[in-house]
Amino acid sequence: MQAIVKACQNGTVNAEVVAVISNNPSAEGLEFAQAQGIATTVVDHTQFNVRNDFDTALRSQIDTYQPDWVLLAGFMRILGDEFVNHYLGKMINIHPSLLPLYPGLNTHARVLDAGDTVHGASVHFVTPELDAGPVIAQSEVHVEPDDTAESLANRVLSTEHSLYTRALQLCVNGDARLNS
Repeated sequence: MQAIVKACQNGTVNAEVVAVISNNPSAEGLEFAQAQGIATTVVDHTQFNVRNDFDTALRSQIDTYQPDWVLLAGFMRILGDEFVNHYLGKMINIHPSLLPLYPGLNTHARVLDAGDTVHGASVHFVTPELDAGPVIAQSEVHVEPDDTAESLANRVLSTEHSLYTRALQLCVNGDARLNS
């Protein structure tokens, strides 16, 4: 999120971050956003007994800002189909694998267990099926023989900031669209 805010501020991405909304009241990004003068909101998922109620509250908060794009960054909640469909073609996510390989969690360990020689990250359109939306852009890193899940995760993360900003600019320019 911080890399996206900075890229928008310095003109690398022709967009403005109008709000940062988190489901985690202690997320470090909230403090950063506030320091940048960006509106922040917390919709704490632990305050909801039903996932759809959380989705409804989150959607309500997002819609107050009328964003052109909804970017998921460090957001580790599965969103319901109704929520996803409301933002279909306007919501993107970053995932630490070369999708369609390794959707879901524990991607780095899964890559190592499989003996893959290349790993990376993907920015994709969010669709109702988890991590299955069309890929906008990817970055690759080579898997080293002595890699651990942690060392591999760190190398993938080092590519994610520029990858996400590049993918966002493709979306803003209209060069990446979800064909539905």
